[in-house]
Amino acid sequence: MVFSSLTFIYRFLPVFLLLYFLIPQGKRWSTDVKNAVLTLGSLFFYAWGEPRYVLLMLVSIAVNYRMTMAIAAERKEGPNGRRRRKRYFLIAVIFDLGMLFVFKYTGFVMHNINLLLHSADLPLIPEIYLENPIGISFYTFQMISYVTDVYRRVHPAERSPLKVATYISAFPQLIAGPIVNWGEVRDAISDRQVSAEDVAEGVKLFVLGLGAKVLIANRIGVLWTDLGRIGYESISAPLAWMGSWAYSFQIYFDFYGYSMMAIGLGRMLGFSLPENFRDPYVSRSASEFWRRWHITLGRWFREYVYIPLGGNRKGKLRTVRNLLVVWLLTGLWHGAEWNFVIWGLLFFVLLTLERLFWGRCLEKLRFLSVPYMLLVIPLSWTIFAVTDMQQLGIYFTRLFPFLPANYDSNVNPSDFLRYGETYLLSFASALLFCIPPVKRFLFRRLKGPVGVIACLLIFFLSVYFLAQGLDNPFLYYRF
Repeated sequence: MVFSSLTFIYRFLPVFLLLYFLIPQGKRWSTDVKNAVLTLGSLFFYAWGEPRYVLLMLVSIAVNYRMTMAIAAERKEGPNGRRRRKRYFLIAVIFDLGMLFVFKYTGFVMHNINLLLHSADLPLIPEIYLENPIGISFYTFQMISYVTDVYRRVHPAERSPLKVATYISAFPQLIAGPIVNWGEVRDAISDRQVSAEDVAEGVKLFVLGLGAKVLIANRIGVLWTDLGRIGYESISAPLAWMGSWAYSFQIYFDFYGYSMMAIGLGRMLGFSLPENFRDPYVSRSASEFWRRWHITLGRWFREYVYIPLGGNRKGKLRTVRNLLVVWLLTGLWHGAEWNFVIWGLLFFVLLTLERLFWGRCLEKLRFLSVPYMLLVIPLSWTIFAVTDMQQLGIYFTRLFPFLPANYDSNVNPSDFLRYGETYLLSFASALLFCIPPVKRFLFRRLKGPVGVIACLLIFFLSVYFLAQGLDNPFLYYRF
């Protein structure tokens, strides 16, 4: 079940909200009952698409809860106490990463081992491919952040297993984030009040996110799908660049729309979830881009990988090493394919160069930053999108026709005109809503009767297109 589905909008959400708001506010037991309803509703939401893996998530929650309680119970400050605390911490982290590795990376590792064995004329091993549980990368990172913060004594361990289960499984952020730290929702999980203003603001954010997903991401994403059907070797260079930008807009409004819907749902339920995007396509460097794109993921890697490795405190060589580790892991976190590794290494190279000298050049010669990012954004997302390395190579020969090609092609040099006419409105709307002043202007106008009418129009248009049965995946679900 996804947020932008008629099943969620017309069946799950109304029934869930009815049950949730039937619970009176202000009673001593109210929040515990709301947590129980939210947890059970979230498990049902998850089981709708992944019934086999609900047990896996419950076991993961139980293991992490037990280890944090063991960490909290170990109060001795001597070497033995510290060793036991570290042992419980490592058990939790190894379990979490082990589950992530088994389900997400087993097939990838075995396949690459077989490639090495084949090159050495050695017997091959059986390859095992397991289905990747939806959202496992997100809720695994959230559990690791909780266990780590308890181990570091940033927060005390939560004694209520229901509250920990609510934190991990809450359906607004369960499938694709944002990655929420325990400290951001701890107070709300213990005691929350939902006002009419919270519900109204949450509904508005949900509708705007739905519009971004259905009316922009889904529509412009059809172009990228069309290019795959045509065959990359048959498209002209202008159409290849249009396709790369189409995917760039699709993944932005897809994930931005999802995050906005998640924040809106959280607001309706009494939670303040963290911002995940801050106008990334107006960035003037790759470093700035990653401060604006998927903010909670960047924060997680910074707090739980980069800084513990030493950050930038131990010289340039250690800083470069730490960046390399972070970006290799960032690439692999997104998927068990070599294109994601290359994508991560690309940003490692760009961010390293910007730290060494290129960033200062962009600051002094600001006119260079626009063409620089006009290349970085679509090229990086093209690498991200095409998992087949041979097809990725072909696509780059279409983006840059001067590159040597080892295939026969029959290119229509004017194909981009037909597609440009078809997708002109989609490109214009995507570009318009990437401009911060335009977004701020529209958000200011979405108040009062005008805002209600605009939201109703966006909602009904979105539902209309969903009812047409058009392609409606969330791109980040597979990560």
